[in-house]
Amino acid sequence: MTIAHWVVGDGPALLLVHAGVADARMWARQVDELSQDHRVITLDLRGYGETPLEPAAKYSDAGDLIAVLDELGVDTVEAVGASYGGYVVQQAASRHPERFSRLVLLCAPTDGVVPTDDLRAVWGEEEQLLEANDVDGATDLMVRSFIGPDASDEARELLRTMQKRAYDVQLAAGDVDNEEWPVEPEKITAPVRLVTGAHDFAWFGNCAAYLAERLPNAELVELPWAGHLPTLERPAEALGLVLVR
Repeated sequence: MTIAHWVVGDGPALLLVHAGVADARMWARQVDELSQDHRVITLDLRGYGETPLEPAAKYSDAGDLIAVLDELGVDTVEAVGASYGGYVVQQAASRHPERFSRLVLLCAPTDGVVPTDDLRAVWGEEEQLLEANDVDGATDLMVRSFIGPDASDEARELLRTMQKRAYDVQLAAGDVDNEEWPVEPEKITAPVRLVTGAHDFAWFGNCAAYLAERLPNAELVELPWAGHLPTLERPAEALGLVLVR
């Protein structure tokens, strides 16, 4: 399986891993500026964007991430993960801490924290819509739920396009076996910036607080304006979250 990925620019390697409602296109507004002094790597995880998902596939998103770095000859990398992408980054950094020099986790889930009732309700509604083959309804639900009030119409439409693509690919593949590597915060030695949004589901803030207590070197940043996807909601301002200032 070839994981679709793109490399732009020269300098220290910087890996951007997309959210579970998106794909690599979510970083489009940041890549040009980041690539002025970084070698920026974006990718589509299996079942997203341009990376297919084979029926009954057995794989690991975290393993795929490490395989892409190996293919590119990247020994150490700064990594930015949004939402589910942040969870994949945690898995990879727990098993291979020496490969990561710095992490930025944007509204990311983690192991060991119980989901809140409001998020469970959205997941339940999503499941009902998909069981009724209402993919458009499920897509609209995700857009309403996972992008904050400051997002432009353009950003909302991009999110709708990315989520619809993910549903189309994943529903066609059916059940798959994605091995999740354990997240062990105490083993992640790189400095970690944890970002949360005031308009996001409380669970993601709970996850950031949990990680902040356990990571050896963590910084917690709370954004009063943000929902779940700050880099889509305020693209220019979000550069400050990714870069070392």
